[in-house]
Amino acid sequence: MKHLVMASVLAISAAAIPMVFADEPAMDSDGSHHFVKDSVITTKVKAKLAAKHLTTLTRITVDTDANGVVWLSGRAPTQDAVDLAAMIAKNTEGVMSVYNDVAVQP
Repeated sequence: MKHLVMASVLAISAAAIPMVFADEPAMDSDGSHHFVKDSVITTKVKAKLAAKHLTTLTRITVDTDANGVVWLSGRAPTQDAVDLAAMIAKNTEGVMSVYNDVAVQP
């Protein structure tokens, strides 16, 4: 299981490398502009969550808006896991603020 998580983190990180160096904003299908840094921040937060090796943190969805605001959603078994996910996100480079909508569901 650890090898699968680490392989996933490495694959996501490798896929994000070209995005780090891009200057052009990306266009979504609805025509809105989202900067590449959004996906880089999302990838960083997801990698940090996966690095904790807690399967409960893999049930958390991470989204980032154009201003570096991270939205956490999903479920976790304890309030401690919810708080850990929020702390990890807040301590990630580029994150301006965190909205934590993770529900506690044992």
